[in-house]
Amino acid sequence: MSIIVPIAKVELGEEEINAVVEVLKSGRLIQGEKVEEFEKLFAQKVGAKYAVAVSSGTAALHIAYLALIKPGDEVLVPAFTHISTASMICFARGKPIFCDIDSKTFTIDLDEVKRKITIRTKAIAPVHLFGNACEIDEILKMAREYGLKIIWDAAQAHGTKYKGKDIGCFDDVVCYSFYPTKNMITGEGGMLTTNNPELYEKFKLLRSHGQQKKYYHTMLGLNYRMTEVEAAVGIEQLKKLDNMIDKRRQNAEFLNKELSQLEGITIPFVKEYVKHSYHQYSILLDKKINRNKFIEALGERGIGIGIHYPTPLHKQPVFNSSEKLPVCEDLSQKILSLPVHPGVHLEQLGYLTEIIKEIIQKFRRGLQ
Repeated sequence: MSIIVPIAKVELGEEEINAVVEVLKSGRLIQGEKVEEFEKLFAQKVGAKYAVAVSSGTAALHIAYLALIKPGDEVLVPAFTHISTASMICFARGKPIFCDIDSKTFTIDLDEVKRKITIRTKAIAPVHLFGNACEIDEILKMAREYGLKIIWDAAQAHGTKYKGKDIGCFDDVVCYSFYPTKNMITGEGGMLTTNNPELYEKFKLLRSHGQQKKYYHTMLGLNYRMTEVEAAVGIEQLKKLDNMIDKRRQNAEFLNKELSQLEGITIPFVKEYVKHSYHQYSILLDKKINRNKFIEALGERGIGIGIHYPTPLHKQPVFNSSEKLPVCEDLSQKILSLPVHPGVHLEQLGYLTEIIKEIIQKFRRGLQ
């Protein structure tokens, strides 16, 4: 029997199933006690004062931008990330200013950020991409110097640590996603964390029609509420998060050991004071290796892969940007994500690395 190694796998146990059944039997399905419990537990977990659960990670970003920027404001954003990091700026009537990224960490290039700050710049949206932490101290320092708000995109960084602290505890707001492929899931769903009581109240209003009390609306808002079913799943997933992240790190360590010496492959770079949570394990292929053929060879052997991301945001037709960001453009042609999720077992990892070594040898001999 051949070995299959999927790029992602949703694993829900009896705990999540029983929690959902309990909610369904109660008949209380909309935002209520379970959501409130999930928020309190999540805030406690990351070390933030407040947490607000919403319907998706995209909704979390939209609410954050609506709360922190005004129409016409510019927000500095990396061009190598999911589109929602930038598109939600537009929906808040701001303007995304695309920045290049660091070639090693894949997080926003702070030298370029400094060059692009203008009098119209009001915020920065750093992304803890793939679970690797941004240079948080430097970003906080820069924000203080230039009077910028910070919207941290942690959609892929549940459990990531920076200098011993969870990335969810930093100001002004941190946005998470609980999409089915993330480090912890609720189905859809998202969360905002903050230490600012005024922002906390504003986030709650924005997610629920601007309603301060029943049928009494003090501002315009949206319907971005999380359901009780999603919160019930989230509570159980949160209990398992540490173990799931530990498994991701163990899998990444195995891959690092087996792939680090292979010519033509660059493994993920992690600074000594960062604890990467490995939402994705993304390698870079040398340009001499045909990525499409490499992917095809892996697929023929039952190994799933992902390309995050094949087209940088500034090259997306919707943004119609003439910006040239060489690192983003280069990485988009060389990057490849390998299975690292908790469902990958040692036998599968051994199979995966042996197949990669075999394929690399064939490329060296010019057989592909």
